Amino acid sequence: MSDRPSFREALERLEGVVRELERNDLDLDRALALFEQGVRELRDARALLEDAELRVRKVVEEAGGSLGLEDADV
Repeated sequence: MSDRPSFREALERLEGVVRELERNDLDLDRALALFEQGVRELRDARALLEDAELRVRKVVEEAGGSLGLEDADV
């Protein structure tokens, strides 16, 4: 299993950081630490999205460059 979080986990952690940053009682050091953590979480989520986009592009390319509803086995 990968040490990398799932997209959902990355978003949940990012949302937790945002909720904590929205509190009015944070001191500057804690706010800066949370900001740095948020940037890391955002990078993780963005990397996961980029990987997903590459996988989708690969599937489309393997399907001859186009996919439509008629191609789906639904």
